[in-house]
Amino acid sequence: MTLSMQEREQFLAEPHIGALSVVERPDRAPLTVPIWYHYTPGGELWVRTGPDSRKARAIRSAGRFSLMVQRTEPTVRYVSVEGPVTGTVADSPELCREMAARYLPEDKVADFIEYDRTQLGEHVVISMRPERWVSADLGSF
Repeated sequence: MTLSMQEREQFLAEPHIGALSVVERPDRAPLTVPIWYHYTPGGELWVRTGPDSRKARAIRSAGRFSLMVQRTEPTVRYVSVEGPVTGTVADSPELCREMAARYLPEDKVADFIEYDRTQLGEHVVISMRPERWVSADLGSF
């Protein structure tokens, strides 16, 4: 069954690991990688990545990307969105904290932020406006 707008937006707002896909080259299948993301219903979706990463370069070139999230319990459900990039900005400690707090227990956030700062290097935040949605709840099996 297809999800209503409210159901799909709420599901996307939950902290799932996303599968980001972007066309990297016309002669290859899209680059698809797991990624943390942030979404608020009715708003834009954003991700953090290194400014010179493969995905960042591909997103700059394509000007758009898609993201799919799924679960298997209590029912099999997925949401996929695709849309244009609406902006790329330098990352900030506040955005790093917001993303980390979405996915990690509170007592692990500060350690991740330090790891991110010292081991992962510079990041950018890329925002996307969801234009096309595909969603379903296939029930329980």
